[in-house]
Amino acid sequence: MKLFTALVPVALILGSCSYVKNIPYLPTSSPAVSIKSSEVENLSETERLNAFFQTLFDERVQRSPMMQTTLGIKTDYDKWDDPSPRTSRRELQILRRAVGQMNKEFDFAKLDEQAKLSWKLLEYRLDQQEAAYAYRDHSYPFNQMFGVQSGIPAFLVNQHRIASYSDADAYIARLGSVDKYLSAHIKNATRSENKGILPPKFVFDYVIQDANNVIKGEPFDGEGVSPLLSDFRSKLEALTSKGEISDEEAKALENTAIDRLLKVVGPAYRRLISFATTQQASATTDDGAWKLPDGKDYYSMRLKQMTTTEMSADDIHNLGLHEVDRIHAEMREVMKKVGYKGELSEFFEYTRSNKRFFKPNTDEGKAEYLAEAKEMIDQMSKRLPSQFRRFPKAKMIVKAVEPFREKSAGKAFYQRPSPDGSRPGVYYANLYDTAAMPIYQMEALAYHEGVPGHHMQIAIAQELEGIPKFRKYGRYTAYTEGWGLYSEYFPKEMGFYKDPYSDFGRLAMELWRAARLVVDTGIHSKKWTREQAIEYLMQNTPNPKSDCEKAIERYIVMPGQATAYKIGMITILELRKMSKFELGSKFDIRDFHDVVLKSGPVPLKILEENVRTWIEDTKSAS
Repeated sequence: MKLFTALVPVALILGSCSYVKNIPYLPTSSPAVSIKSSEVENLSETERLNAFFQTLFDERVQRSPMMQTTLGIKTDYDKWDDPSPRTSRRELQILRRAVGQMNKEFDFAKLDEQAKLSWKLLEYRLDQQEAAYAYRDHSYPFNQMFGVQSGIPAFLVNQHRIASYSDADAYIARLGSVDKYLSAHIKNATRSENKGILPPKFVFDYVIQDANNVIKGEPFDGEGVSPLLSDFRSKLEALTSKGEISDEEAKALENTAIDRLLKVVGPAYRRLISFATTQQASATTDDGAWKLPDGKDYYSMRLKQMTTTEMSADDIHNLGLHEVDRIHAEMREVMKKVGYKGELSEFFEYTRSNKRFFKPNTDEGKAEYLAEAKEMIDQMSKRLPSQFRRFPKAKMIVKAVEPFREKSAGKAFYQRPSPDGSRPGVYYANLYDTAAMPIYQMEALAYHEGVPGHHMQIAIAQELEGIPKFRKYGRYTAYTEGWGLYSEYFPKEMGFYKDPYSDFGRLAMELWRAARLVVDTGIHSKKWTREQAIEYLMQNTPNPKSDCEKAIERYIVMPGQATAYKIGMITILELRKMSKFELGSKFDIRDFHDVVLKSGPVPLKILEENVRTWIEDTKSAS
C-alpha cells in the first residue's frame, strides 16, 4: 500500500526547539522546599544527577496530593491540590532554580547518554513553562473536556481507591473540602474573565449539565443514586465483603458521607451552577484563540507546546489540506473494493447513516461493543512479539465512560495504570450514543487507545528503569498521540484490517486527524466560526454530525492540541522510512519500535536525534 504521495521533510516539521523567554523573571524567594543534589560519595556523575532528579520529582509529588493519589501514594489522601496562582508561580520558580543548580553542580560531559537526555529534557521543560506562564490565565477552568466540575467526581471514582477504614475517611474528608477546591477554581475563572478571557457561550450548557449530574439522585433530588454516593457505597461494600470493616462501621461512614454531600458538595455545586449561569449571559459566540488578549501569540505558543515544532499555523493548515486530499484518494480505492458506485461524499453519507455500521444504542449493544473491542485487543496482544522487544507489565481493561460524564466526554481515551499495578490501564469508550461509534472504526480505535497504542507507550514509559521519574510520567502530546495514530497504521502491515470497511475506518480515523490540522488552525488563526469548522468536517469526513460538533467544540477549548496527532505520526513514519533507507537489510522493526519507546516521551526533535544515533550505532556494530 502506498503510504504518502509526498512526504513532508523532517526538517520542516521539526525545525528548531528554542523558545524566547520574553517575560520578566519572578522574585527569587519561594516557600517551597529547597532542592539538594546527592552528597553520597563514590557515585558516578550520572548516579549523582539521577539522585538529584529523584529529589526534584519526590518534592514535586509531595506538593501535590492529587498526584500522590494518581501514583498510588496515600500520604495526603484527604486533600486536594492548591489551584491558586501561587502554585504555578512557585513551580516555575523551583524549576528555574533546579535547572540553574543542575548547570552549576554537575558536569554534562561526564554523563552517560540517558543522563544527558534527562538534562536536555529538564531544560526543555523549563523552556515550555517559561513560554506558557505568560498565558497562565488563558485556559478555561470549567469546560466540557477537562473541566473541574466533572474532574472532581472522575478523580474520586477512578483514582481514590478504598482499601481500609482510613481510606474511606480520607474520601469523606475530600468531600468535605470540595467547596474550597471549587471556590479556588471559580476565583481563577473570575480573574480570567476580568482579563477578557471567557469561554464561548456553548460551553456553559455542558458545564451546567455536568454539575447538575453530580448532585442528581440520592441523597439529593431526583431519581436514582448520585454518582459519588454510588461510588462510595460500592467501595464500602467491597470493604465489608472482605471483612476489612464491619457493617456498623460502613453504615456510619456512609451516613457521614451523605452529610458531607448534602452540606458541602451540594451547595458548592449549586454555587458553581449559579456562577456559570451568570458568566454565560456575558459570553459570546466568538470561538477562536484570536479573540483572547495577545491571542495570536498565545496560539503560536500552544502550537509549539503541542507539536514540539516551529511550524506556523499556515504551515499546519496547508499540511492538513494536503493530507486530506491524499487520504481521500486512498478511500476511493476502498470504495472500488467494496463495489460502491458513486461519489466519495455519497459514500460518507452511506457509512454514517446505514444501520449495519452501528451497534444498537441499548445496554446489549453497548456490551457487545465492549466485548468485541476487548477481543480485538486480545488478538493484537498475541501478535506483539513480532513487532516489539519489550512489553508492559501492567494490565489493561476496556470500560465504558461513566454516565455522569459520558454526554460531554470525548469519544475515547486512555487512563494510565498505577505504578504499583493495583489499578490497571483503562481504555475508555464513550458509548453514550452508539451512532457516534461506528463499527468500522472499532479496530483502529482499540489499537490507538489500547495496544499497540497508548497502553504500550504509557505503561512501558512508567516501567522503564534507569531514567528519572519526571521522564516516566512526562508527556509531549505530539509524541504520545503521534504514537497512538501510528499504532492505528502499522497493524495494517501486520495483516489486520482484513475487512475493507475496517480499513476504511482506519483511513477515516487518519482523515479525522488530518482534518484537525485544517479546522484547528481555521478556528484559532483564520477566524473560522464553530459552524464553518463543523461544516468542513461534515463535507470532508464520514463522521456523523454529532461527532463533528463535539470535536469542534473540543478543539475550541483546547487550542492546538488536536494538531499534535498527525504531525507526530508523520514524524515517526518519516524516521522509520529514513531508518529503512539507511540500514537496508539490517533494519528490524522491533529495534525501531524499541528506540521510539525506550526513552519515554520526548519532543520530536529529540526523537529524531535518538533515531539517528541508533542508525549510526547499528552501522558501526555491523
